[in-house]
Amino acid sequence: MQKINSRDELNRVQDRAKKQIEATSSRILICAGTGCLAGGSGLIYERLCELAKDCPQVSIEFGPEIAHGDAYKKTAAPGSAQKNVCENGEGGETAQEVDQPSVGIKKSGCHGFCEMGPLVRIEPHGILYTKVKPEDCEEIFEKTILNGELIHRLLYTQNGKEYAGQEEIPFYKKQTRLVLKNCGHIDAEHIEEYIATGGYQALAKVLHQMTPAEVVDEVSEANLRGRGGGGFQTGYKWSQVASQKETVRYVVCNGDEGDPGAFMDRSIMEGDPHKMIEGMLIAAYAVGAREGYIYVRAEYPLAIQRLKLAIAQAEECGLLGENIMGTQFGFHLHINRGAGAFVCGEGSALTASIEGKRGMPRVKPPRTVEQGLFGKPTVLNNVETFANVPMIIDDGAKWYRGIGPENSPGTKAFALTGSVKNTGLIEVPMGTSLREVIFDIGGGIKNDQEFKAVQIGGPSGGCLVEKDLDVSLDFDSLKKMGAMIGSGGLVVMDQHTCMVEVARFFMSFTQRESCGKCVPCREGTKRMLEILERIVEGNGEIEDLDRLESLADMISSTALCGLGKSAPLPVISTMKAFPEEYMEHIVDKKCRAGVCQSMKNYVIDPEKCKGCSKCARSCPASAISGQIKSPFTIDSEKCIKCGACLGNCPFGAISIEV
Repeated sequence: MQKINSRDELNRVQDRAKKQIEATSSRILICAGTGCLAGGSGLIYERLCELAKDCPQVSIEFGPEIAHGDAYKKTAAPGSAQKNVCENGEGGETAQEVDQPSVGIKKSGCHGFCEMGPLVRIEPHGILYTKVKPEDCEEIFEKTILNGELIHRLLYTQNGKEYAGQEEIPFYKKQTRLVLKNCGHIDAEHIEEYIATGGYQALAKVLHQMTPAEVVDEVSEANLRGRGGGGFQTGYKWSQVASQKETVRYVVCNGDEGDPGAFMDRSIMEGDPHKMIEGMLIAAYAVGAREGYIYVRAEYPLAIQRLKLAIAQAEECGLLGENIMGTQFGFHLHINRGAGAFVCGEGSALTASIEGKRGMPRVKPPRTVEQGLFGKPTVLNNVETFANVPMIIDDGAKWYRGIGPENSPGTKAFALTGSVKNTGLIEVPMGTSLREVIFDIGGGIKNDQEFKAVQIGGPSGGCLVEKDLDVSLDFDSLKKMGAMIGSGGLVVMDQHTCMVEVARFFMSFTQRESCGKCVPCREGTKRMLEILERIVEGNGEIEDLDRLESLADMISSTALCGLGKSAPLPVISTMKAFPEEYMEHIVDKKCRAGVCQSMKNYVIDPEKCKGCSKCARSCPASAISGQIKSPFTIDSEKCIKCGACLGNCPFGAISIEV
């Protein structure tokens, strides 16, 4: 790839890349995010490539791993034309162009609609096929690609209505996808596709039209707040780093994302890595940094793979390295893999981990903006925050502040999971209500169950209930309610969820992930977990509720870092919202949701029992007795609550008494 040495050259590359995409009569974008790959989308991609190679009616443009080098020469259809728009200045044709239909088969990032994966999008018509299987590929190629026919059984249907176009599906129609705009729409492994969408134009603008101070002012004016959970003002953070006397500075991207059920940053790194990289480049220019680090958890191998490819391509095009776009600005980017410690999402623990030390937070001040990585001033933002920056530079702070509430402008990506019909990755303007997210975009509660609560902000967040459904999803509104946006995880729960068990689960997670450095977090969370375990086992006392409140207040007031300070939130929020469930567990030894194993009371319906004795034979505690062809009974004193009888009864005569 030839280096892009000026803004004019970037414009020419963009024009060629757009023309190449527009010249393709059909583009097949196979979701190659982690979720769809797990569902078999890799096999779908391979099968479609095989079908395309064997089809003489069309010329084929494959994905980069096929379209480049010897592999391309062996597999491209006769007469097809391929262009690498960053190679030599003119586009570098590799074969003679002919007037015939052309098909581009590409791997994209996550489309977001995880519930319906694997997903296949067909452009230019915007058709979205859902729950595609490898055996569907031949029909897709022959009917839709060659003959323009829809395959109705693969289209999304809701309330009896069929949706052919992706943008018309309620899940997508009610979103505002800005950060996620390219995810699912471009080849995630090809820099030219990002450039075709206007990629790196914001970088060109700051390098050739703006001073570093003007960049900081623009981001400050936009009031971009950190999307990692704290909501700290990004522009102010950058200004603090830029004002330090120390001239060696760093830019660090937090891609650790350790919250259970959260995958917003992962999807950006997998589906649109250059947008985040461009944001980091702009930050580096603004604060005078020459080196940057992306800290990614090792459990994200695909994100790491695509980031490495993106960095290599950007270096080859001259968009990373020295003298970027013919200027004196240079920036080098490195990737560090985390070992899975949740605490390394905290800034000082993260930088310590990059330095090769044990990931543990330190006492502040000094803060990261003063003494961060290697003791130098450091800008530390998460993936989604950096991905917002190019849009702010391109379209201006005024445009950005026109989205969402004044004090929390812009959009926010959420991972919508749990007992909701449409799980997946969504993006909505700040200020959108929970009701809109869960019932409009999410389609309501799965199996039409009753909504009970939503856990927001991951293990450090709190529970919101039905009366909170119209709360504005922004930093300040949620803080007033004792909750937080966090990184953006939303776990929806129905009436079959035990809230005491939910509190125990999240406390177990935070206690296990505590680095152990400070006593309040190390010992306090352990004591809280022990109390919660007693309660769900049926051994709780009324006094335990006071003990939990006292411990929660002590931990949140004295813990060293954000992990400890927010660890009690799930417990306190569930105690306030569902006090009756705690009392039932302690006083009545009863779990209304039938979740807590030790409180399950198995009973046999004599009307349904046929006296086959299968339940008695499967009981390891000999707690079931009776005579053949007569109803059997369970001795609750002997029953160990294992549930073996429930699974072995062929007549559905055994149930859990709630």
